[in-house]
Amino acid sequence: MTDGPAILGLQRNTLRMQAVEALRRAITTGELPPGSHVSEIEMSQRLQISRGTLREAMRTLQLEGLLTEGSRGRLLVRRMDDRELRDLFRVRASLEALAARTVAESPDRDAIVAKLRDAVERMHAAEDVSLDARMRADLDFHRELCRLSGNETLLRAWSALEGSIEMSITRSGIERAVRNMDVPRHLEIVDAIAGGDADRAAAVVEDHMARATETLIA
Repeated sequence: MTDGPAILGLQRNTLRMQAVEALRRAITTGELPPGSHVSEIEMSQRLQISRGTLREAMRTLQLEGLLTEGSRGRLLVRRMDDRELRDLFRVRASLEALAARTVAESPDRDAIVAKLRDAVERMHAAEDVSLDARMRADLDFHRELCRLSGNETLLRAWSALEGSIEMSITRSGIERAVRNMDVPRHLEIVDAIAGGDADRAAAVVEDHMARATETLIA
C-alpha cells in the first residue's frame, strides 16, 4: 500500500531535479538572458512537466540566486551588477582560501596535491574541446579543492554559489572568461599548497580571486 506513493514521490523529485538542471543551464549559458521573464506556462510546456513541478524547480533556482522576483510576483533571470560580482568573489575567495589553508596543513597533503594536479591536467586537456568543457574543468578544479579540505560545510557553501559563479562567467563574455581559465595560474595554487605554507596557500588563492574579479569586470 505504501510502495506506490513512495515511487511516485521519487519520480516527482527526479523530474524536479531535471528541471532545475535544464533551467540552470539555460540561464548560465545565456539562453535565458538576464532580466527575462521565466513564464510558467511556456516553460512547463517546453520541459513537458507540470506547473507544480516547475514552481518547485524555480524556487530552488531562486534560492541559488539565479532567479529573482519582479513586479506582480513574476520570476526573472537575475541581472548581476559589478557590486554583486565583487561580493560573490569575496565570499568565494574566503571559502577557497580556507580550503587551501586546510589542505596545506593536512598530513595527506602529497596525495591531495596529486589529485589537484590531475584536475589541472583535465583543465589543460579541455582547452582543445570547447568553452563549456573548459568552464566545467575550471569549476571542477575549484570544487575539488573544497572537497579535498574534508569540510562538508565549506563544500556545501561553495556548491550553493556555483550557479552564480557560472552566471558571472557568461555575463562577462567569452574572452574575459577564458583569461581566468589559465592553467599556469591554477598551478600557482597547487604549488603553494604543495609547499605546506598555509598562509601562503591562502594568500595565493585570494590573489587569484582578486585578479579573476578584475578580469571579469574590467
